[in-house]
Amino acid sequence: MLTTALAGTLTGLALIVAIGAQNAFVMRQGLRREHLLPVVLVCIAADAALILLGTAGVGVVVTAHPDLVRVVTWLGAAYLVGYGLLALRRATRPQGLSIADAPASRGSVVLTTLALTFLNPHVYLDTVLMLGSIANGFGEQRWTFAGGAVVGSTLWFTGLALGARALAGPLGRPRTWRALDGIIGVTMLALAVRLVTA
Repeated sequence: MLTTALAGTLTGLALIVAIGAQNAFVMRQGLRREHLLPVVLVCIAADAALILLGTAGVGVVVTAHPDLVRVVTWLGAAYLVGYGLLALRRATRPQGLSIADAPASRGSVVLTTLALTFLNPHVYLDTVLMLGSIANGFGEQRWTFAGGAVVGSTLWFTGLALGARALAGPLGRPRTWRALDGIIGVTMLALAVRLVTA
């Protein structure tokens, strides 16, 4: 049982660690030290729900409706383009972004987290389809595997947020923020292109 849970944790980490819109946003909020707890909780809860849905067999339903996947793909790509362009615009501002910038409201930060999570088709591919399929390969221990994957997600988002928060001081210079926003902007645009061309 412990081996199955560990397999779930490691598989979950392997799928979630890659840079993406959600991870970049969590890192950004950690560096800003702004509404970090709600962001992390939303990410963990969303991942847990999608992993459990996949384990329950919802992946089969999703694959049976390719039109739905296509709509989510285009919505996700459009959102990523918009988010990427905003990040690039921030990167070109002469003063860059600093910790002293006006904070965003908690509601807008939570909505952005939800959008970056649920408008990204890769979230469904990784959690509902892939993790769900792997979990079901464990038969009666599939829920143990799924629980391990949820633990992996929890460890990742907590570690990413706290690590970014700890680095907020050294990385608080405008030049660093501009470079980070530039990287995030390019990454978001690249992800959008990848979504519609895959």
